Amino acid sequence: MIEELTRRYLRSVDQALPGYVRHLYVVGSAALGAWQPGASDVDTVIMTSRPATAEDLAQLAKIHAEMPRSPHFDGVYLEPALARSWPTDRRAVPFLVNGEFTTDKPCGELTPVLWLTLQRYGIPVRGPAVAELGVRVDPEQLRRYNLDNLREYWQSTVATFASELAGVAPDAVLDGKIVPWFVLGPARLHYTLAHGDIISKAAAGEYLAQLFPEYAALAHRAVRWRAGEAERFTATDVVTAGNSVNAVADDAWRRFGH
Repeated sequence: MIEELTRRYLRSVDQALPGYVRHLYVVGSAALGAWQPGASDVDTVIMTSRPATAEDLAQLAKIHAEMPRSPHFDGVYLEPALARSWPTDRRAVPFLVNGEFTTDKPCGELTPVLWLTLQRYGIPVRGPAVAELGVRVDPEQLRRYNLDNLREYWQSTVATFASELAGVAPDAVLDGKIVPWFVLGPARLHYTLAHGDIISKAAAGEYLAQLFPEYAALAHRAVRWRAGEAERFTATDVVTAGNSVNAVADDAWRRFGH
C-alpha cells in the first residue's frame, strides 16, 4: 500500500510537473516499521527542484485532490534552500495533513522531530540515501520542542476534558480515536527527551506502561485498538488518558526541563 501510494503520487506529479519533485522520503510510522492499515497515514518529505509558482501549487492541489482518501498521503514540500536549512520555525510551506493540501498557513509539521525521524529512519523512494542529505538536528531545539509541545498542546488540550465531559455518563462509549491519541502521543515525546530517539505509537504504549504502571492497562488497550482489535473506550477512560498526559508531561519537565 505504501509503495503503491508513493508511486501513484510520483507518476502524477512527474506528468503534471516534469522535474519538479527531485527527492521523496517516507517518514512516520512506515519508516519506524509500525505502519497499521486503517490507522496510519503515509508521511513523506518531498524535496523540489525550485520554489513553487502559483501554477505549480494549482497543479499540486489537483494532484492531491485526486489521491485516495485512505490512507492519507501526507507530507511537507521543501524547496532547495529549505532542504539545506531544515527549518523548525513553522513557516508557510506547501504541506498535507490528513490528505488536505495547504499552502498559505504556518506548517506545524516543520519540527526537530520530523528531521530526527528523517535522519535516523527516512526511507528513500526517490533520491540518495538519507546520510547524503546532511540533515541537521539541534539537540537543544529538539529538547525545547518536545517540552513545549507537552505543555502547550497536550496539557492545554486535556485541561478542557472536565468541561467537555460534564454531564456525560462515566460509562458512555466515546470516539475510539481519543484515548489512543492522548495515551500514546505524549509518551513518544517523553521517550525522545530521555533517549534522543524516536519510537512508534505501539512502542510508546509499552514505554508508558513501564514509566507509569498505573496506566499500563489503558496503554495496552490503546495499542490493541490501533492494531484493529475491538476495544471500546468510555468517558472514564478519557479522564484517565488525560491524567496520563499530565503525569507524563510533569515528569518530563521535572527531569528534562533544566
